[in-house]
Amino acid sequence: MKLNYLTVLAVVSILSWGSVASVTVGSSALRAQTTSIARMNSSAIAGTFVSAEHPTEGMARIVMENGKYYLELDENFKTDPGPDLFVILHQSAQLPNSGIEESDYISLGMLRSIEGAQRYEIPADVDLDRFKAAAIWCKEFNATFGYASLRENATSVNPCAGHNPCAGK
Repeated sequence: MKLNYLTVLAVVSILSWGSVASVTVGSSALRAQTTSIARMNSSAIAGTFVSAEHPTEGMARIVMENGKYYLELDENFKTDPGPDLFVILHQSAQLPNSGIEESDYISLGMLRSIEGAQRYEIPADVDLDRFKAAAIWCKEFNATFGYASLRENATSVNPCAGHNPCAGK
């Protein structure tokens, strides 16, 4: 009888310990995911537009609201008018002036206005880790009007870094 009691006690102890370990591991994973989302939400993932084919200025940033991600262009955003302008996320931090490949970007939609604050929803299935820049792109001529390299905690970005039109400034 004592042996049965000890066996049952041992089995219950093992099962209980396994459940606690699972809950601890599960809650650690959940805590890490929540921390990652909180970090993304509290730190700015942003960049300053640099001109490519056309003058483009202002800032772009990725924000999260109600579980959805958005690309926001600030109130200082401005670019030239064009025939077929789109807002895109691109895999490279620096875009060429022309000739981007379809496999390297996703479109967030047509540019709504050539100036001022605007917001574009990022589809839920987009892996944001793949994309390093936001850009204003003319589909008709495959021309980059301007782009903003997106970096975490980007509060002040040198718009002339690595860009020819700024040479000598």
